[in-house]
Amino acid sequence: MKILGIETSCDETAVSVLETKNGKIKVLSNTISSQIKLHAKYGGVVPNLAAREHVKNIEHVLKLALKQASLLKSDFNKIDLIAVTRGPGLGPALLVGITFAKTLAWKYKKPLVGVNHLEGHIYSNFLGKIGVNYPTLQAKSYKLFPILNLIVSGGHTELVLMEDYGKYKIIGETLDDAVGEAFDKVARLLGLGYPGGPAISQEAEKWNFQFPIPARPAGRSNFQKNSKIQFPRIEFPRPMIGSKNYDFSYSGLKTSVLYKLRDLEKAGIKITDNIKSEICYEFQKAAVEVLIKKTIKAAREYKVDSLFLSGGVSANKYLRKQLGLEAKINQMNYSQPELEYTGDNAAMIALAGYMNYKNPPSHKASEGTVKNSWKSVEMDANLGF
Repeated sequence: MKILGIETSCDETAVSVLETKNGKIKVLSNTISSQIKLHAKYGGVVPNLAAREHVKNIEHVLKLALKQASLLKSDFNKIDLIAVTRGPGLGPALLVGITFAKTLAWKYKKPLVGVNHLEGHIYSNFLGKIGVNYPTLQAKSYKLFPILNLIVSGGHTELVLMEDYGKYKIIGETLDDAVGEAFDKVARLLGLGYPGGPAISQEAEKWNFQFPIPARPAGRSNFQKNSKIQFPRIEFPRPMIGSKNYDFSYSGLKTSVLYKLRDLEKAGIKITDNIKSEICYEFQKAAVEVLIKKTIKAAREYKVDSLFLSGGVSANKYLRKQLGLEAKINQMNYSQPELEYTGDNAAMIALAGYMNYKNPPSHKASEGTVKNSWKSVEMDANLGF
């Protein structure tokens, strides 16, 4: 079975072709047209501008995706299913992808499935590199469910319990800024550009390379120095790390960085590259520590069999390493997506669409499952689980 995936929830115009055969999944193509350079001067994505670019690019991206999958536009009869992101995301951007997918489904008489973008991120954990066969979920040798999903991106920071196919429950989420949004805003404060996640990670690595720092011993002062170890002089709070629930808050952490920069300037201290690297190191460490502690605590409470990481921030090396180590210590099955599937992409949408097509959630029949035509798929910018 061949599935065409279409993703336009934000500023990535993406089309992918997936093939499922004999219990294996193969990504035949995963084409993405990025708008990062276009939106960088605004420090974030402008919805109407993003939609305009989707309109300009989507036909071309489709042709490239089909070509990479060794298909022509005239071979559309070989596509068995179309999956498209219907939310959450930017309304104007979503409408472009949905309208395009509906047109294709109508023209070629193909079934169309509307996909929850966040569900797509979850299924990104089951995608292999392009052209490589990868076992389907059903073919996994270990017990999967229940799965605790940590979804982290510029728009989302959520802990989602997945009890079975299509059965989700949010057990924790951000009360203000998403963690990726906080990375972007801190990068802007430091003049590091957009997107902020990769920039901060790179700066943090510079500090860690110069001064490899172990876990800070209890009771130590803010700044200690000997011949081998230099602790950061800068510390930031870990918001809500001790709260009884599994919610997050990153607005205060971002504000702490702002106040620290103001304090340094008032003290006449020049914000050098080394200080920027130190701030990035400590900010990243604070942000990730909260994510990991709450995730592991929730995983223990809900006695999950598997722990999944996904979303744009899942590309962060420090987060991937530390969460993987904690999962191993707690003897949990751990999964994180290949780096090419951490950001928004259509391969994850195609797989989520396929899984919903084969396992239609009875309580979500209006989302474009087996019995639905292209007419039933509608945009929902605030779509949740």
